[in-house]
Amino acid sequence: MPNIRILPEVLSNKIAAGEVVERPASVVKELVENAVDAKSSRIFVEVDKGGKTRIRVADNGIGMDRDDSLLALERYATSKIRHERDLFSIGTLGFRGEALPSIASVSDMEIITKTADSDVATRILVKGGHIQDVSEVGAATGTMITVNRLFFNTPARRKYLKTEQTELGQISDTVTCAALARPQVHFRLSHNAKLLADWPPARNPQPRIMDVLGADAGDTFLAVEHQVAQVRVHGFIAPPDVTRKTSRGQYVYVNGRFVRDRVLQHAVMEGYAGRLMKGRFPVAVLFIQLPLEDVDVNVHPTKSTVRFKAPAMVHDLIASGIARALGSADPPGLGRPRPIDHALMSPQHRYALIAESGTVSEPPPAPFQKRLALSGTLADGPEESRPAFSHLTILGQLFDTYIVCESPQGLVLIDQHAAHERVVFEALKDTQAGSTRGAQRMLVPEKLELGTREAAILEGILKDLREIGLELEHFGGTTYLVRAVPSVLIEKPVKPLIMDIIDQAAELGFSSRPKDEVLDGCLKLMACHSAIRANTKLSDAQIKALLQQMDQAQNATHCPHGRPTVIVKSVREIEKAFKRIVNG
Repeated sequence: MPNIRILPEVLSNKIAAGEVVERPASVVKELVENAVDAKSSRIFVEVDKGGKTRIRVADNGIGMDRDDSLLALERYATSKIRHERDLFSIGTLGFRGEALPSIASVSDMEIITKTADSDVATRILVKGGHIQDVSEVGAATGTMITVNRLFFNTPARRKYLKTEQTELGQISDTVTCAALARPQVHFRLSHNAKLLADWPPARNPQPRIMDVLGADAGDTFLAVEHQVAQVRVHGFIAPPDVTRKTSRGQYVYVNGRFVRDRVLQHAVMEGYAGRLMKGRFPVAVLFIQLPLEDVDVNVHPTKSTVRFKAPAMVHDLIASGIARALGSADPPGLGRPRPIDHALMSPQHRYALIAESGTVSEPPPAPFQKRLALSGTLADGPEESRPAFSHLTILGQLFDTYIVCESPQGLVLIDQHAAHERVVFEALKDTQAGSTRGAQRMLVPEKLELGTREAAILEGILKDLREIGLELEHFGGTTYLVRAVPSVLIEKPVKPLIMDIIDQAAELGFSSRPKDEVLDGCLKLMACHSAIRANTKLSDAQIKALLQQMDQAQNATHCPHGRPTVIVKSVREIEKAFKRIVNG
């Protein structure tokens, strides 16, 4: 009996589904891309229970007749590839010919489609990959595909789906990516019969950016336009003071296709070089256009990554285009920040700049690497009776970032941001525990205009945020009002903090983590936003107040993220470095 056999077609389709259908958002992506390729000017997406129970994508595109709609359910059937050479010159979003049969093999699917030349529409019912019925119905020109009970016959795959809110967030991201790329198309997204987003057609990308990402982001964008030979980059970027905690705010398209590519992400960061704080990511919507034969989109089954024929050229084009846009927006006489000649600096000065900018990944000089954990006291006398920090002799500041002090043990360097971050974090923890007064209401509520995905995430964590002193109220659509904040944040801009909390929620999945861990992460972000920044000049009185606050902290030697706040260089180390001690 032979050991090798041909797999049944239904099983082959299920295997193919594993490549292109990972979750409900994958279904939405494939169906929306087909709708775009069908020259639709209106694409409406409806989902229930995060897409787990129902997904419907309806468009007004060219539609299919009866024969084509049946062929579309066969593997490798496609209208987008005619010859082998077409594989290396792809101008459409989809072409694999496996999306519909793959989705149909793991769901109950209904297809209703009609061309402009047909008198009636074709309706096809498919269950688990098997066609159950084909009939004629009345419908408008276009295609409507409904996917019910996704993964009903593959329970192992269904088990790994995330919460309803998480799956909805992925779907919202998918629709957002499509809507940003095609402002001329009317997009609508509904969840559980509730309208989440309605983006009417726009003549150019900027109004659509404001609709999709929120008016607060779109009205500050700078235009990018740069071309070399047949490669062009255009779009919009946010100024350096509008940043995110993650790279989720970067939307880069290659010939109309949204991609996640390291070369492109690095190019964006390179364009902002010298302008961003360490650990922050810019917001950008960029479109790269180049000859179809110069980019390979067959790298991954989901077509989310690409391979360029000349990656260095594309990289430099994007980076220089962004740098030029940012430079044109600088005040007169400033221009692009001048590069610093690190070779002329002392090792310590160079390291301080590296640590702040995050642009060089080399280890700090040896003297900065030696860290001495504090035992709770830096002065003479019993630990219980002598504070560790407030009795230090203040010498000044180094680079307006590190507080320099003297103790009987030697030289003490304190990272002012990290130290204050610890102080604020513990104060916020006390507020959460109810040992101090809670949130402070704002005299004038601050309005936040969010994107659809951000609003959906925020809605799911509003109650949790109230527990840590952040009180927000839904104001309609994707607009929220900030009613109250912890007292330490009353003078601070609150929108960057809210956006960072939303980004963290999207990145980690708040609903799948213990509540205490979720709130603790929010408190860390709040502490970071309210703490004294690096490169801030402090008076002796301010330094003394911080040292006194550090004495009251339970763990003053490390910031909430685990970074050390204090480095001690002992007298012995100093004398040895100056050759006062020859041996030992």
